Amino acid sequence: MSRTILGIDIGSTKICAVITQKSDNSLKIVGSGISKAKGIKKGIITNIELASNSIKEALQEAKKIAGTNIDKVIVSISGAYTKSVESYGVVNIPDKEIGIKEINRVMMMADHNANIPNEFERIHVLPYNFKVDNQEYIDDPLGMNGNRLEVQVHIITAQKSSLNNLKKAVELAGVNIDNIVLTGYASSIAVLNDDEKELGAAVIDMGGATCNLTINSSNSIRYNDFLGVGSNNITNDLSMALHTPLSAAEEVKIKYGSLKKISSELVELPIIGDDNNTNEVSLEIVSNVIYARVEETLMILAKSIDESGFKDQIGAGIVLTGGFTKIEGLRDLAVAIFDNMPVRIAKPKKLSGMFETLKDPVYSTAIGLVMYGGGYFTPYEIDSNKKLRYKNEVLEPSKNIDETIEDIKEIDSLKIEKNNKKSEKKSDITDIKKIKKNSGIQEKVSKFWNSITQLF
Repeated sequence: MSRTILGIDIGSTKICAVITQKSDNSLKIVGSGISKAKGIKKGIITNIELASNSIKEALQEAKKIAGTNIDKVIVSISGAYTKSVESYGVVNIPDKEIGIKEINRVMMMADHNANIPNEFERIHVLPYNFKVDNQEYIDDPLGMNGNRLEVQVHIITAQKSSLNNLKKAVELAGVNIDNIVLTGYASSIAVLNDDEKELGAAVIDMGGATCNLTINSSNSIRYNDFLGVGSNNITNDLSMALHTPLSAAEEVKIKYGSLKKISSELVELPIIGDDNNTNEVSLEIVSNVIYARVEETLMILAKSIDESGFKDQIGAGIVLTGGFTKIEGLRDLAVAIFDNMPVRIAKPKKLSGMFETLKDPVYSTAIGLVMYGGGYFTPYEIDSNKKLRYKNEVLEPSKNIDETIEDIKEIDSLKIEKNNKKSEKKSDITDIKKIKKNSGIQEKVSKFWNSITQLF
């Protein structure tokens, strides 16, 4: 049975909608649409109506190509809205065997124990260390025997007001949000291979106005950060340095932007405020301006990784993706700034029916969103709907955290009651044995008496 999945990446410079069909374990892209982002600055919605119109434009194009109608969507949310906390949960296992319900209970307990401000709402609860009795770092506790299950989780939260603005913009475009996924998380799904997940890697999605960083270790996200700088900043720098309009600066960046080639060639550029004259500019100046901005951006990101405390857990190094990565020579400079760690420029994984345009690093987040919808997420997580997600896209019945905590208390009380009943049952069995024993003696006496009376 096939299922339609719609993902919309809401970026600062573009909106990308992708529609896929999932059948068995494969995803096939059947439609996509791209529009220029309006009403969004540095990952934050500043005008709901303009943002909604941009979303609607990309959505309609994707629907037209796919020839299908869909009203549920998985959307990205920028790291600009988010904060992260760590938490811990523990539950007893009444039946000694760990099932999906027990994993759900312990993760809900960790979520319940988290210290989250009232103005923030959870969008991801991601486990990174399960513990069964005294054994730590269990990859998958499902099916194991034990008395006690513990978990450590990384919780990503977002401002409630920002989430409401995002929902309004999407709903005005004619669709309802099915799930919300952090941009960096979606990009990680789209670009990381199995070795990088196992060894640990930092994924940096370098977009037009933002950079989203996630550190992936133990097949889960351990750290995420956000930088409000992107390739548009290079355009702004060139415009100011060369006294030329933004459109001309963007054209120069795309055509001549390089960290390798330094040329003394001169180019003619229009002058801001002067429509009648042009200015000759050396490409060496262009290269210097670009280099300064890229170097500063990478140095800030390197500092974030150093301060995260997880630098020694990213054995696979740094994976860069997004439109910013198109600048020639970026990888070599990144290797130098990231202390000679391995650095890879990544495109999204290939899916069946993938259009040529979607193979670009610019679309990593959009591809990651539909992959998330198709089940390509961490082994376990509680999503933005507060539902447990796990392998094979099976969802637990929806319960809020308070109901689940009450269930845990009830199960623990049932465990005590069960033990008491066992004791009572043992006592009853002993009494029954005594009665049977006495009945047996009486029956033997009765038979003996009957045989004696028959003799006379």
